[in-house]
Amino acid sequence: MNLSFLEPVFAAPGPVATVLADVTHTTENAGTELELRVRAIVEKLTEQGVPEPVLEAVRSRLLEGNDGGEAGRLRGRAVVVAADGSVVLDQALAAAPTREVVEWSATPDVLPVLRQLAGRVPHLVVVADRVGADLTVAGLGDQPDEERTVEGDTFHMRKVQVGGWAHNTYMHTAENQWVDNADKVAEEIASLTRRLGPRFVLLAGDVRARQILADRASGVWSDLVVTMDGGGRAAGADRHPVDARAAELVAEHEAREVSETVEKIEGAAAHGLSVTGVDRVVEALRKGQVETLVLTDEQDAGATLLVGNGPLELGVDQKDLDALGVHGEIVPADRALLAAAVASAAVVVVVPRAAMPGDIPVAAVLRYADASTDAGS
Repeated sequence: MNLSFLEPVFAAPGPVATVLADVTHTTENAGTELELRVRAIVEKLTEQGVPEPVLEAVRSRLLEGNDGGEAGRLRGRAVVVAADGSVVLDQALAAAPTREVVEWSATPDVLPVLRQLAGRVPHLVVVADRVGADLTVAGLGDQPDEERTVEGDTFHMRKVQVGGWAHNTYMHTAENQWVDNADKVAEEIASLTRRLGPRFVLLAGDVRARQILADRASGVWSDLVVTMDGGGRAAGADRHPVDARAAELVAEHEAREVSETVEKIEGAAAHGLSVTGVDRVVEALRKGQVETLVLTDEQDAGATLLVGNGPLELGVDQKDLDALGVHGEIVPADRALLAAAVASAAVVVVVPRAAMPGDIPVAAVLRYADASTDAGS
């Protein structure tokens, strides 16, 4: 996971407010329920001494669901607000948070956000009929889902039953029109694939349209195609089965990424290009060696690190920072590690604790090794 979207979060001077909230807006009394949840969150922040500009920023963002629009479709939302009231993170979550976070602290608590991000697997969902298709681009980091429509021609769209010599002419005209329309959709998919690099392209909708479109798939995206029955473009068509299948595919890709990451750590160790354990990972981050930081979703309770004048001035104890000639401030370990990863442009993967061998809370794959690199576990 590319964490460049967190750069403004860690650049903001503390303290900051971190809020993970349930903003579900699907019940009959949703507006009232959301107001009550937001009021409780604001009261908790007020008790922590949060200034009014920050309270107002949190309140206004979380209540956007009551104003309609895209925010009304969210179930979980993460908001981080700096001390001056500026919103430095506003992120949709995959679902209502499993644990509400309402915190005013010197450093942002973003690991719970990363645990519950809406699937950050870039993909395309295509719902096609014989005229065109609706395309949804999703999973592009901090960018919202993007919807596009490709419309073809409707002339002679239906294969009509006519007699005599005209019958085959009508049949071929309709089929040719479907193919022409599918070509337009295929061109758009190919363009998006080249630009965005999706992990999969889910095709749904009319069965004949899907068949033609799959046949027109170019080498750019032909290996990415997954088809499904169901889905339609007509007004009132049930989109839920399509969204559910897309979510299943995202989960499969995320699980594969976890498995591949653990295998990569073990494989790189043979060449001295991975380290495990807090001490060794901290040293590698300090030297800018980390290509991929791997954190478990459950970190050791109360674990801390020392941070100097910048996120890469990192130490397990003051002796580490004495060598740099700086004094360290105590910071929760996961926050310090994530800030260092962002500062060094490292990729971050969050995995279940049980997936890591030896119950290790943190590991790293390295860009390079040097004579001082200790790859032991």
